[in-house]
Amino acid sequence: MELDVLSIAAHPDDTELTCGGTVIKMAAAGYRAGALDLTAGEMGTRGNPELREREASRAERVMGLAHRENLFMPDSGVEHRREYKLKIAERIRALKPRTVILPFWEGRHPDHYTTGQIGYEACFLAGLKNLPLDGNPWRPRKIIYSTLYVPSVRPTFVVDITKQFDKKLKAILCYASQFSPRQDSQNLFPARADLRERVGSLARHFGLMIGVRYGEPFVTREVAAVEDIVTMPVRSV
Repeated sequence: MELDVLSIAAHPDDTELTCGGTVIKMAAAGYRAGALDLTAGEMGTRGNPELREREASRAERVMGLAHRENLFMPDSGVEHRREYKLKIAERIRALKPRTVILPFWEGRHPDHYTTGQIGYEACFLAGLKNLPLDGNPWRPRKIIYSTLYVPSVRPTFVVDITKQFDKKLKAILCYASQFSPRQDSQNLFPARADLRERVGSLARHFGLMIGVRYGEPFVTREVAAVEDIVTMPVRSV
C-alpha cells in the first residue's frame, strides 16, 4: 500500500483531535490518507483497549481513511528506544507515505512529544539502504508537525478546515468513552455537550489567523519555497 498522507500519533483519537480536519480534507480530495496509532490507550482513565479499538474503527470510516493500524506500544511508555523507532520505520517502508504528520516535539504529555521525536528519526531510518528492515528504503517527502495543543508555538501554516469541521467533530465523537457526563467538570474529559464549543474555539482561533472560520495549525522545520509573491494567500493589511 502507498499512502499520500500518514498521521502518526500516540493514542487512538489523537489524530482526530489534532489534525482530523486536515486528514479528512486530504481524503476527500482523493488522496490516500492513513493513521498509525502507537498505543492502544490502555493507561487512560476511561475506556479500555478493546473499546477504544472499536471507536477508532468507527472514526476511521468517518474520516475516509484508506488504512489504519496500531503498533501496540505501551501506553505512557513511548520512549526513545531503538526497537520502537525501527518498528515505526518498518511501517513507513510498507506504507510509503509522501507526507507524514507528527505531534509537535514539545508538549504536556510525554507520549505525544516523544512520538514526534522518534517519528522523525524513524522517517530517517526508513531510508537507510543497509538497515536490516523489511521492505525497500523509503523516506517521506514532507514531515509536518501538528501544534493544535501547543498554542504558544506560532504555526508555519494553517489549513482551512471550515468545510471539514463538522465531520472532524463527528470523528471525535466516535470516542464516546472519553467524554464526561455533564456534572463532571474535569478539563481532560469535556462533557459531550461542550465538545463542539471547546474544539470549535480552538479551531476558530487558528482559523482567524488566515481569515477563515476554522483552521488547524502546523509547523515545518524547513523554510517553504514560494514561486509567485503576487498570488500568496492571506492578506498582510
